[in-house]
Amino acid sequence: MQKKKRMHVVIVTGMSGSGKSCVMDVLEDIGYYCIDNLPPQLIGKFVEICRESENHLKKLAIAADLRSGDMFTDAYHVLVELERQGDLDVKILYIEAADEVLIKRYKETRRKHPLDEKFRGCLHDAIAYERQQLLPVKGIADYYIETSYFSASQLKKQIREIFLENSSDFLSIKVTSFGFKYGVSTESDLVFDVRCLPNPYYIEELRHHTGCEACVQDYVMKFEQSQILLQKLKDLLDFLIPLYIQEGKSRLVIAFGCTGGKHRSITFTELIGDYLISKGMHVVKQHRDIGKDRP
Repeated sequence: MQKKKRMHVVIVTGMSGSGKSCVMDVLEDIGYYCIDNLPPQLIGKFVEICRESENHLKKLAIAADLRSGDMFTDAYHVLVELERQGDLDVKILYIEAADEVLIKRYKETRRKHPLDEKFRGCLHDAIAYERQQLLPVKGIADYYIETSYFSASQLKKQIREIFLENSSDFLSIKVTSFGFKYGVSTESDLVFDVRCLPNPYYIEELRHHTGCEACVQDYVMKFEQSQILLQKLKDLLDFLIPLYIQEGKSRLVIAFGCTGGKHRSITFTELIGDYLISKGMHVVKQHRDIGKDRP
C-alpha cells in the first residue's frame, strides 16, 4: 500500500478584523485548499476527511474564530490534538491588532463584530472578551503577526515569506501566443506585437510549420532585430516580475501576437517561456490559435 504524503495544515485564527481574510486569500493563491469559519470542534473531523480522500490534499488552511460562539472554548484542545498526529504538519497562525485599530476598522467598514449581539453593540466589550478567549490559542501559536500598522500588501508579503521557500513561487505566469486576425488576447496583462519581424508564412517550406519547430524558430531568430527584441523583452521582464511579486500579484499573463498566431508569436512564447522557467518561475505556455486554418 502506497504511503500517503504528509499533509500541511495551517490554522488561521486571531482577532476579528485583524486581517484573516487577507491571509486566507494569499494562502489560496499559493496552493492551499482554504475553508473559512469552520467551527473548531469540526476541524479534526474535516482534516481527517481531507486526509482520507482519493485526491489527497497536500496543503490545507482553515480559518476559525469566535464567530462559532462558545464552541471556540474547545479550540485549544482540538489544536493540541492535531499537532500530536505525526502524519500532519500543523502550524497555527495567530493574527491580531490593537484595540483602537480594530475599532477604527469596524467603523470604516460599517461591519458588525461577530459578538455584536452578545454584547448588545458594545464593540469595546466584544473585543475585550474575544481577546481573553483567544489567549490559550495565542499561547501555542507557531506564528504571530500584529497587523496594526500593516498595509494589505505588507501583510501579504509577510505571509508569502512564511509559507513559501521562494517568493517567486507565489506568482503563476502564463505565456501565450495568439493571432491578431482572430482577436487580441483579452486575458493578458502584457501584450507584445511581434508583427514587426519577418514573417515565415511567406517562405513556402515554412508556411505549414509552427513556431514550436526548430525550422521556424531558426528563421525568425536569424534576424538581428529579432535577437535584439528578445533580449530587450528579457530585460523588461527581469525588471517587472519582481515588482509584480512585491505588489502581491499572484497571476501574470504575457501574450505575444502575430498575424495568424502560428509562427512569430509562438516562437517568442516558447523562447520567453523557457527563459522564465530557467529562472525558476512557475510557467505555463499556451498557443491559442495554433490549430486554426491548418490544412
